[in-house]
Amino acid sequence: MSPDKGSAYTHVVRIHESGQRIDSLLGDMEFIYSRSAAVRLLEDGSVTVDGKVVSKRYLVREGETIDVFVPPRDPCHLEPEDIPLDIRYEDDDIIILSKQADLVVHPAHGNWTGTLVHALMAHCDELGTLQGPDRPGIVHRLDKDTTGLMVVAKNDTAQAIVAESIKVRAMDRRYIALVHGFIAPDSGLIDAPLARDPKDRLRMGVSGSTSAKQAITTFKVLERFSAGHYDDGYTLLECKLYTGRTHQIRVHMSHINHPVVGDQLYGSRKEKADRGLRRQFLHSWRIELQHPRTTETIRMEDTLPQDLIHVLEGIAEESMGRTESGGMIIPRINRDEAGSPGA
Repeated sequence: MSPDKGSAYTHVVRIHESGQRIDSLLGDMEFIYSRSAAVRLLEDGSVTVDGKVVSKRYLVREGETIDVFVPPRDPCHLEPEDIPLDIRYEDDDIIILSKQADLVVHPAHGNWTGTLVHALMAHCDELGTLQGPDRPGIVHRLDKDTTGLMVVAKNDTAQAIVAESIKVRAMDRRYIALVHGFIAPDSGLIDAPLARDPKDRLRMGVSGSTSAKQAITTFKVLERFSAGHYDDGYTLLECKLYTGRTHQIRVHMSHINHPVVGDQLYGSRKEKADRGLRRQFLHSWRIELQHPRTTETIRMEDTLPQDLIHVLEGIAEESMGRTESGGMIIPRINRDEAGSPGA
């Protein structure tokens, strides 16, 4: 990777963003991890609007050009670290790996070391640089305690192509989630825009604000479980992302009153109802994409980790039966070996 010289970004204010405070607008952008970071950049003079330095209270207007320079981090934050990686596929362009729980994807406030990025730097001599110095190789993310398949780009060309495939919804990403309660229909669609919670920057929420971004999740019911003494039953789902917003599945399921089991941020946080699980029951089990160089279709599947299997075993006697989709998918997420790439 080339030496870290910082990153420059340009954003032209869109009509629905007009009237927002600039610190709020920048704080919601992918390349700035928080509103406080945006404020620091504004105070340091690293942000200009049509060539002029502005205060954090500045209200942006449609058509204005915002230029942002994000200075390089201290190199100690990006030292390679010997962290085990579960790699399922690798060539000169991409890596597909299964991320373990309790692993943050890239450095950010409170997690400057011990991330997936640090592990990737120890594994690879080169990674894509288009997402900035803090996110080499990253094209999409999983939450810290969400497990399963992720794609990493080893060069800028691959990173650009894979990122575009996500943007145009050409990459198929599917998750397994166990949620609280009984979902009656066998399938559903949640189309609800998301924005950061103005009172808690760690949370996202369904919002009608002008800063909210479109978020679409579909789901299929795989299996239902009857209510017990400490719970109102469970439903096992396959969820498909059509957009990739922060915490999207977790927020959408909470929004329809079926929070993900074990979710400490959006769930009930009742230990018995969560079956003792201290992380969200959410697993990226299937990815399908076109290879950025060869255009070959690559499909990968990943079985559930043992802690999630243990939860399902604990409620197996309450099963109300599998759906047709469940009959096809559940044997695949419970088998001993994950799938392999193929056309």
